Amino acid sequence: MGSGQLVAVFGAYGHTGRFVVAELAARGFVPVPSGRNAEALKELADEHGLEARVASVEDPASLEWALAGTAAVVNCAGPFASTTGPVIEAALRAGIPYLDVAAELEANLDTFAHYRERARDVGAVIVPAMAFFGGLGDLLATAAMGDWNAADEAHIAYALSSWHPTAGTRLSGAVSRERRGANRLRYSGGQWEHRTEDAPTLEWSFPDPMGPRPVIGEFTMADVVTIPQHLAIPDVTTYMTAEAVRDVAAPHTPAPTASDESGRSDQTFLVDVVVRSGGAERRATAGGQDIYAVTAPLVAEALERVLTGRTKAVGVASAGEIFDARDFLHALAPHIALDLHPQKQTA
Repeated sequence: MGSGQLVAVFGAYGHTGRFVVAELAARGFVPVPSGRNAEALKELADEHGLEARVASVEDPASLEWALAGTAAVVNCAGPFASTTGPVIEAALRAGIPYLDVAAELEANLDTFAHYRERARDVGAVIVPAMAFFGGLGDLLATAAMGDWNAADEAHIAYALSSWHPTAGTRLSGAVSRERRGANRLRYSGGQWEHRTEDAPTLEWSFPDPMGPRPVIGEFTMADVVTIPQHLAIPDVTTYMTAEAVRDVAAPHTPAPTASDESGRSDQTFLVDVVVRSGGAERRATAGGQDIYAVTAPLVAEALERVLTGRTKAVGVASAGEIFDARDFLHALAPHIALDLHPQKQTA
């Protein structure tokens, strides 16, 4: 466990950041809440008996102060297009690992493009998208691959009972749409494509008892960035249940509200991953409650493994690349229901 190590949490007072602070503290770490909002930081720090450090991405010296003496930093502050670069730079100067929970495609693509070689050369560890979107799907796809060295295609389908977006989700989505304009992104044939037509509506056969559900195809999420970084799969596609897409797209859908003492909402999720090679198919699924809350054990488990040397790579690395995917997923047993299905022949 954390053994009292200090861990900076940038954006600690946000919706996901609060879950991360609580999870780190429960694991024996001492979170160091950081961010630009002094009032929100003080409230959070007083609630948990922690030391807050005000910092902003526009002030490198303040970031250095926020990270001083810490063992690592977890970036929970969106929009990540604005925060990843400055916080990574501060982590590199401090010589500590960096992890984030970014779901923004462009921010994650930037992290791999701008820091992969530099981080590898200095032996630094940078783990982007270590969250529900990105990390979980990547781990499931890696586990499903098993002993395969390559596959023809990977499909990640999300079934959310509802999707009440946080203010951070809405802001990050707006930044992504501004960056890509009228285009949407699709990963096919080993490269990124810009599409302008509407994404297709399809039917996905989720495992029983859920069964077939209408989904929006090519609803591209962070997994489509992370998976091809280390798995030889030329076609990676993500899908989202149509009801959840309507929720998150509607301007007046309220933010999530707590339904239990931990602060989790009553939202449930199922992530269904299928990888195919030739006539063979392999599948892995995970279910649980609250996509924002489950990000906390995902990133905290990753942090614990980085700090204890249970890693397989250095530099900028996806979850499935740097960690033992099956072992990691089984460690999440208190938080997710996991099913690593046996392989079957499809042709």
